[in-house]
Amino acid sequence: MSDKINNSDDQRTHEFSKYLRKFEVPHVLNLERGGNLENVEIAYETYGKLNSDKSNCILICHAITGDSHVAKHNEKDLPGWWEIMVGPGKPIDTNKFFVVCSNVLGGCRGTTGPNSKNPKTNNYYGADFPVITIKDMVLLQKILIDSLDIKQLLGVVGGSLGGFQCLEWATQYPEMIKTCLPIASSPRLTTQGLAFDVVARNAIISDPNFNSGDYYDFENKPDIGLALARMLGHITYLSRESMNEKFEIDRNNPRNISTSFEKKFSVGSYLAYQGERFVERFDANSYVTLSTALDLFDLGSEKKQLKENLSKSKCKWMIISFTSDWLYPPYQSFDIVDALLSESKNVSYCNIKSNSGHDAFLLSTDIESYGEITREFFSNAFNFDNKKSKNTKVNTKVKIGLTNRIDFQYISDLIPENSTILDLGCENGELIKNLSITGFSNSLGVEINQSNVIECISSDIQVVHSDLDSILLKFYDNQFDVAVLSQTLQSIKNVEKILKQMTRVAEYSIVSFPNFAFKPMREMFFNEGKAPKIKGWYGYNWYDTPNVRFPSIDDFKEFCDDKNINIEKSLYLDTINNKKIIDDPNLNADSAIFLIS
Repeated sequence: MSDKINNSDDQRTHEFSKYLRKFEVPHVLNLERGGNLENVEIAYETYGKLNSDKSNCILICHAITGDSHVAKHNEKDLPGWWEIMVGPGKPIDTNKFFVVCSNVLGGCRGTTGPNSKNPKTNNYYGADFPVITIKDMVLLQKILIDSLDIKQLLGVVGGSLGGFQCLEWATQYPEMIKTCLPIASSPRLTTQGLAFDVVARNAIISDPNFNSGDYYDFENKPDIGLALARMLGHITYLSRESMNEKFEIDRNNPRNISTSFEKKFSVGSYLAYQGERFVERFDANSYVTLSTALDLFDLGSEKKQLKENLSKSKCKWMIISFTSDWLYPPYQSFDIVDALLSESKNVSYCNIKSNSGHDAFLLSTDIESYGEITREFFSNAFNFDNKKSKNTKVNTKVKIGLTNRIDFQYISDLIPENSTILDLGCENGELIKNLSITGFSNSLGVEINQSNVIECISSDIQVVHSDLDSILLKFYDNQFDVAVLSQTLQSIKNVEKILKQMTRVAEYSIVSFPNFAFKPMREMFFNEGKAPKIKGWYGYNWYDTPNVRFPSIDDFKEFCDDKNINIEKSLYLDTINNKKIIDDPNLNADSAIFLIS
C-alpha cells in the first residue's frame, strides 16, 4: 500500500493562516433554542476585492470539520480546504469575486465555541456551551456581512453542513442573497445519517478522558473517542465504489503507520491515520456541538412543509448532488428542486455522475463538472445586466443561425404570449434559446444527459437534470401553459405515459418528431434493402441510433385517436428545403408538429 492515500483531508493542518481575521459581535447573541452568548468572536478570511457597489461578494459556508481558511492567499500560505474551487481563475474566481468564509459558531478554529473562554467565568465553556443550530450559525454570518457593509450577497455556496447554511440563508434572509448553491445537501439528514452521528457522539462522550466535556485543563484529552468519530465519519463520506478503488487492490497490505488502532487491513490503516490526524486540529466538544446542530436541522420531510419553508426564498437556485452520495442521497436534493418548482421558483439541478461518494464536492475527480456549473452559475448572476445587452448581439446571430430550424419557428408561432413553457428533453437548450429570442422568457428545460445540462446552465437556461418519467409525476395539473416534446418522441420508451402526463401538466402540448414514412426513407429501404440513413434526424446507423420508435405521421394520428388525445392543430414540414408540406404529408414531410390537448 502506498504511503499516501488521496482524500479531502490531505492538506489540512492544525496551524492557522496569518490572514485570519476576527470580528467581535458588539452585543449579546441570543440563540434559537434558548440562552445567549456574550463577547462572541467570529473568525473569517476574505479573498479578492470588493467592487465599488459591493455587488460581487460570495459567502462560502464550510462543512462540519472545515474552517475559514478555504484557500491559499498566496503561494507561501497554508493550503485551504477548497483549494480546487477558490482562487484566481478557479471556478469561484477571486479575480472577479470578493469571497468571504467564516468559521461557524461552535467551531474550534477561531470562532467562539466550546474551547473558548466564557467571559462570565474566565473558564473554558466546555460542557456549559449551549446547544446551537444552523439558524444561529447563519445569524452570526449575517452579523459579519452587515459589519462589512454589504447589503446583498451575490451568492452563498457550500456542501453538506455548508449546504444547510445556504438553505437557511435563503429562507431566513431572502432579500440578502441573489443566488443559492447548496452542494451534496438535503432538507434534513436521513435517519441513517443521523444514526452514524449518534454513534460518533457516543464514541466521544464515552471516552474516559471526556470528563463530561470539561477536559481542557487536563493533559489527556478524549482523543480516542474523537478519532473514532472521525473514522466513522470517513466511512460515510466515501462510496462503495471509491472504497473498493482505494483499498480492494491491496486490502491485506496496510499502511505502515504508528497507531494504537487496528491496522490489519489497508482500509483500517487509512481510517486510523485519518482519525489520528484529525485529533491534531479539532476539538471533541466542537464535533459534538456541530454534529448536533447538523442533526437538528429540518426544513421538512413532507413536500407541503418543505414548500412552505422554501416559499420564502427569492433567490435563483442551483442544486448539485452526486450519484454515489448515500449520506446525502440525490433524491433529497430532488425533493428541494420539486418543492421549489411547485412554488414557481427559478431552480436548476444537476446530479453529477460520480464514484466518489459524499466527499465528491471536495475532490478534484469531478471538478470539471461541478466546478464548471459553479463558475457559470455565479458568472451569469454577476454579469446579468451586461449579459442582457450582450445577448442582444449574440441572440441576433443565434436567430440567424436558427432560421434553418423551421420547426422552431412554427413551434414558437403555436405558443401564446406570456406562456410558461416546459421543454421536455431540451438537450443543449437550443429551442429555449430560440424561444427567448422571440419573447418567451419563462421556460424550464428537462434533460437526462449531464453534458447537455451543464451546457444549458452555462447558457443561463433553467434546467432540471432528470428523466421524463420521474419529473412529470412531480408537476401538478396545468402547472405550465405549454409543454413541448421536440424531436424526442422517437427516443422515449413509454409514449402513452409521457404524452398523457404532458397533457395533464400543461394546458396545451406540442409534439414534433421526424416522420419515418418520409419518401426518401421508403425508397432507400426498398431499393437498397437495408436500414436507411439520410441527412438530418435520420443520420444514424442502425446500431447507434438513439431512436427506439419509428413513428409516421399516420401512426401518431391513429395513436391520438385511440388514446382520446385531441389534435388541435398539425403542421407538416420539409426541413431540408425549409417549407411547409400540404400534399400527402405522410409521404412528403420529413417532420411533423402537433398541438394536442
